[in-house]
Amino acid sequence: MPYDSSKLLDATNLAILRELQQDGRLSYSELSRRVGLSVPAVTERVRRLEDAGIIEGYGVRLNFEALGYGITALIELSAPPSRYPQVLAFCEQTPEIRESYFVTGDSSYVMRVVARSVQHLQEIIQRLGTFGGTRTAVVLSSPIIKTSFDLENLKR
Repeated sequence: MPYDSSKLLDATNLAILRELQQDGRLSYSELSRRVGLSVPAVTERVRRLEDAGIIEGYGVRLNFEALGYGITALIELSAPPSRYPQVLAFCEQTPEIRESYFVTGDSSYVMRVVARSVQHLQEIIQRLGTFGGTRTAVVLSSPIIKTSFDLENLKR
């Protein structure tokens, strides 16, 4: 059954979302304590937020540099529409491509890529170049990375 997401965003569900953004591993018991509801009530509310697509999933944030992937780059790819299916397949099959966006403008896609070395990055760029023209920017630092959304400013 589809849910009206605007009706789901009451003060209690916003509190639940705030807590889960801070720690997605909270038990239902701890979450219920923090928001002042019973465990079954919190469980049902979380399930509804998931069913409505407001909560898309839970996961771990990896430190790619600690895993040996010390280079992050943004690669723009300009590919003809006939190559889009192959580009998507390549992105799905290439673990170094962490995000891929289909965009407006001169490029077709913008991708966030991690690499072990400059040579490794060059290999990824060359493989992407078989689909069209590329333009690459190496990330020097990431001064702002937002991992949560300010729910207080959510427009209803």
